[in-house]
Amino acid sequence: MKTRKSAESAVAAKLTSALATPSDLSLNAVKDIEGAMNAILADVFAIYVKTKNFHWHMSGPHFRDYHLLLDEQAEQIFDMTDDIAERVRKIGGLTLRSVGQIAKMTRVLDNDASYVDPLDMLAELHEDNKMLVTRLKTAHDVCAEHGDIATASLIENWVDETERRAWFLFESSRRGEPGH
Repeated sequence: MKTRKSAESAVAAKLTSALATPSDLSLNAVKDIEGAMNAILADVFAIYVKTKNFHWHMSGPHFRDYHLLLDEQAEQIFDMTDDIAERVRKIGGLTLRSVGQIAKMTRVLDNDASYVDPLDMLAELHEDNKMLVTRLKTAHDVCAEHGDIATASLIENWVDETERRAWFLFESSRRGEPGH
């Protein structure tokens, strides 16, 4: 007699196999890359939401410049999400399926304060993007370890884009101190 848990496991295995995509990567490689990239995807979604939050709540004398900067950056960040998820699926992995899963996996800190100073917004997003660069490089190492050059190549482009966002945020948030 099957237990409820074994029946649920059988259903989960059947559903997972229905989504299986052939790949030349080993099952261990797929699991490692899937885990690394889903964590990246959760972080990217969280940075996207925070960027839009700050975009919507921008104020002050530089409103227009900052508002447009954050809108441009949010669009670039959102564009990453589909590429990340589709890459995970292409290698035979499963990707995020819910907001709850994103909330559990993200390592980005929330900021739901009713008011954040505009320069503090930029500085916080700068730190989030720097953190994302570090995590992308770690995911790149996982891909390199398993010979997944296609995902590694995508990550290299995302590192460049994320470093550019961090640079723009840093330069935009300077408080006029020379040499800083």
